[in-house]
Amino acid sequence: MANQDPISRLAQQLGERLQGAAQAPEELQKGIQQVVRGAFDRLELVSREDFDILMDVLQRTRIRVEALEQQVDALEKAFVARETPVTKATLTLPEESDKGAGAPGEAKR
Repeated sequence: MANQDPISRLAQQLGERLQGAAQAPEELQKGIQQVVRGAFDRLELVSREDFDILMDVLQRTRIRVEALEQQVDALEKAFVARETPVTKATLTLPEESDKGAGAPGEAKR
């Protein structure tokens, strides 16, 4: 299996290091630390401090988005309230207001 998951690769590498258990404990510990560090680097983990900072940024962003959504809703409501429906009574076409005048486009005298 060429494309193993990170945990399987870690277990395999640790097993390889432990086969030479006759080595000095310090060498074995250094070897295991290298394997574990390499596995963690590949997992792209973040520190708790970085995670907390990003959570704070996310929370502030959510608050801003919610405030902007409320502003948009208020503006939409104000816009709808100011609109008047277009009806035949409010819409006067030039031809209807100039009945009895000459051809369309001619000025009244």
